[in-house]
Parts: sequence; C-alpha cells; structure tokens
Amino acid sequence: MLTSGLQHVAAMYAGVVAPPLIVGAAVGLSGTELTFLTGASLFTAGLATFLQTLGIWKIGARLPFVNGVTFAGVAPMLAIVDTTDDKADALPVIFGAIIVAGLLGFLAAPWFSRLVRFFPPVVTGTVITLIGVSLLPVAFGWAQGPNPKAADYGSTTFLSLAGITLVVVLLLRRFTRGFLKQIAVLVGLVIGTVIAIPFGVTDFSPVTEADIVGFPTPFHFGGPQFALAAIISMCVVMLVSMTESTADMLALGEIVDRPADEKTIAAGLRADTLGSAISPLFNGFMCSAFAQNIGLVAMTRIRSRFVVACGGGFLVLMGLSPVAASLISVVPRPVLGGAGVVLFGSVAASGIQTLVKAGLEKDNNVLIVAVSLAVGIIPITAPEFYHAFPETAKIILDSGISTGCVAAVLLNVVFNHLGRRRDDDEVTAPMEPGEDISGSHTAKAAHVH
Repeated sequence: MLTSGLQHVAAMYAGVVAPPLIVGAAVGLSGTELTFLTGASLFTAGLATFLQTLGIWKIGARLPFVNGVTFAGVAPMLAIVDTTDDKADALPVIFGAIIVAGLLGFLAAPWFSRLVRFFPPVVTGTVITLIGVSLLPVAFGWAQGPNPKAADYGSTTFLSLAGITLVVVLLLRRFTRGFLKQIAVLVGLVIGTVIAIPFGVTDFSPVTEADIVGFPTPFHFGGPQFALAAIISMCVVMLVSMTESTADMLALGEIVDRPADEKTIAAGLRADTLGSAISPLFNGFMCSAFAQNIGLVAMTRIRSRFVVACGGGFLVLMGLSPVAASLISVVPRPVLGGAGVVLFGSVAASGIQTLVKAGLEKDNNVLIVAVSLAVGIIPITAPEFYHAFPETAKIILDSGISTGCVAAVLLNVVFNHLGRRRDDDEVTAPMEPGEDISGSHTAKAAHVH
C-alpha cells in the first residue's frame, strides 16, 4: 500500500507543484515564500484526496481518485495577477474568488450531475486542449531563464538545459517501464538540476533556509478579498473543473468495474468543490481530479481507494515539511521549462484524444471546435486584443480557457440542442490536386473516419 500510494504521488507531483510555481513567480514571491506556497498546495491536495477517496456523508465518490491543483485555473489566475495594481493583493483576490466559486459549486453539484449532456466530448475536448495550449507559453518562458529583463535571458545555456531535460524525459518514457516510466518527469527534473549546477544557475538557499517541520499558516498572504470579475472568472474555471471531474469519474468507474452513476458523480463533485473552498484557508488553489492517475490505476490494476488515500497521506506529510516542499524550488527555471513542454503538451494531447471521440465528421462539431479554439487562443496570439475593454472584463477575456469554454458550451447548445440536429452533416474534403476554385471541377465529398 505504501509503495503504490507513493507511486500515485510521483505520477502527479509535478502537476501539483507547477501551478503554485507559475502563479507565485508571476506575483513575484521570494524563494522562501514560493516554497511555502508549494507546500500549501501539497497539503491541500492531500486533504482533497482524503475527501474524495474516504468520503464523509454524501461527499466523495469513494473511488481511487487523486485530487490536486487544477491546471484550468492557472491562466485565469495569471490574468487576475496582471490586472491587479498591487501584486500583494493578487493572492488574496484569487483566494477569495476560489472560496466563492467552491461554495457555489458545492451547492450546484447535485444539479450539475444532471447536466452532463451539455458537456459532450466536443466541449470537454476543446477546453482541455485550450488548457494545454494556454500553458505552453509558460514553459517556453521558463526555458529562457528566470528573469526576462536579464541580459542572459534566452541564452544558449538556458535553452540547452531545457532541451537536455526534455530529451531525458523523452528517453525515460521511451526506454523504461513501470515505476521509473511513471516518474520520468520527476527524474528528468533531478538530472536537469544536477547538470545545471556547474553553470551556476542552481540555488540551494530555499532548502537551507526551510524548516524541517512547519504548518501552512491560514491566510498567510492576507485575508481573502472578493472582486466580482475575479469571482466570475473562477466560477467559469469551476465549471470547467467540474466538467473534467465528471468525465474522469465516468472513465475511472469503467476501469474499476463500478460505473459512476448520478449519485456518485454528485458526491465526487461535492468533494472537489468543498476541497476547493477549504484550500484557500491554507493558501492552496482550486482542486480537481488528476487524470494521469486514472491511467496509473488502469496500468497497475490496483483499484483500492485506500491505496490512493495513502498517497493523500504522503501529500499531507510533504506539505507539513517545508524542506520537502522546497526541493522543487531548487530546480532551475530552464529545467522546469523543458519538463513543462512535456507536462503541458500532454494536457493538450489529452484534449485532442477527447476530440477524436467528439464526432468531427459532423460539420456542426467542426464549427464548434474551430470557433472555440480561435476564441480561446486570442489572448495567446494577440495579447492586446482586448486592450480597449475595462480592466474587470479583461480578467475574464484574457483567459483563453474561460472564453473558449463559454464559446464551446454556447455553440454546442445552438448547433446541437436548439431545433433539429442535423446528424447527416459531414465534412467535405479539401480540393484534390489540379482542381481550382472556378468551379470547372467538382470537389468530391469524403467521409472522415
């Protein structure tokens, strides 16, 4: 049980610590504060995992689910940071928004479990793809160095360290098996950090300054602040998170031969949302199920929820040990960037896998994906696109995940739920070589399988 639980932690560790690293760096936290924020995320992830696996009352799916900080909230939180004049207020504003979104999500869980039909693969796949695509620029920024204003930002040294880390992770994923393959990202971070030592870019001060034992002081960064625009943005993220968790519960239920019914989904969503509402109390972020651990359950065939609960115990212990939490802050930013390419790219790939099941032979679904992705990547490709809008509106609009999700849901309702659904709409093939647009040749329609 101990080793299997530790394996679950290894499979999701990088995913848990990445969001606090991204947001903490954007806020401008020191190494010590960044360590504190990382430890808080580990601690709250453990609490959320306990809620999901062990459960109390009607809270918790009681399935082998690992819960942690959701990637869906990173881009909106960065937007909140960018639009907050005093960066010291950014985290309290984020925490306040998460508390409200978590409590509203908890109340809405029973009704949301009945609305799954409005979130088919064409919607969830689009959103998950946008999550990965929106986070890839963060990895590219990391790969160039810790300080964008420094003279060596984007130097060959930093890019080489990122490239080496990426190659190490790929080689481990290709040529190893079992436990080592599952922790390829973690091993890649360790090897990349060791290689970076001779170049003088590895800072061990966070470890030497950290205490062996510590507790995440409630509201360490200040009491929660409640800003309407931030709350709306995080409520959209909560909607995305609940959608992902619902899909994960359906998938995991099939794997463990206990299909997730409406009651199970509602209980699981209560655990996600309550965990998210409690998390800011200990300086953590919004929590959701980790899809990569579902693959681990399928691979190992170890289906006990108590094994995953044991993994949650490890997360809590790591969160109570600042030294353990500080280890990840030692990793140089370029090394994180190399691993981030795999980590964030895998999220986008998961979305594409979901889109494969979305019925893209229908013109309606192609339009939904096309427009939603276009809306979602506006903040990435044209950062100043919404510059004329009010600052409060930009918190939402500058999050491609939020805008892309809203677009996908609305378009899906318009095209697939209002009026008669045209199931015979099919995608037409592009012109064959030699054909022109004059109409002298008729393009052939082809089925896309």
